[in-house]
Amino acid sequence: MNRLSILLLPVLLSGCGALSSLSNASKELDAFTLSPVQSSGQIATGRLHLIVELPTSTGAIGTDRILIKPVPFQAQYLPDGRWSEPAPVLVQNLLVASFQNTGRFGLVARTGAGLMPDYTLMTELQEFQAEPDANGFTVKVSLQVTLIREADRRIVASRRITATGAVASDDTAALIAGFDRAMQTGVLKAGRSR
Repeated sequence: MNRLSILLLPVLLSGCGALSSLSNASKELDAFTLSPVQSSGQIATGRLHLIVELPTSTGAIGTDRILIKPVPFQAQYLPDGRWSEPAPVLVQNLLVASFQNTGRFGLVARTGAGLMPDYTLMTELQEFQAEPDANGFTVKVSLQVTLIREADRRIVASRRITATGAVASDDTAALIAGFDRAMQTGVLKAGRSR
């Protein structure tokens, strides 16, 4: 092997690594969703109309990537999975379906449905991530919700809803199940009870 070949070998090998990274970047990630709180089986008796606005969020949360925070000021994403849609849209869809399932409203819809609603639910998605801890991971979900009566634009209720859930491993399926439990037991049921 001549001297030029020896000098170029590290450059060529690093190029192979870059091509491998590009190949992995174009690899399709598995997409995941979460489930709304299920119907109690009662027929809808409500007459009021509710609009659920698209939640606001920070840039780290407002993506379809599943956020992992190894330390408080660092954002990383699960390498082999993503949400089926950006997290704020996913949460909006879960809230709409969960409120529809209560039967307390005649109609629950998203923004832009052309309705004159009785109430509007505004939401800020403050936490939607998994964080490593001594026992595995903790899923954290936190929403600031504000209910506005449209007749006079008065704030009827405002509260912060927080839910956490322990996950024993960094397995993607286990983390998704942890997010689903946190949404089901903490966030969606608390939101429906108002």
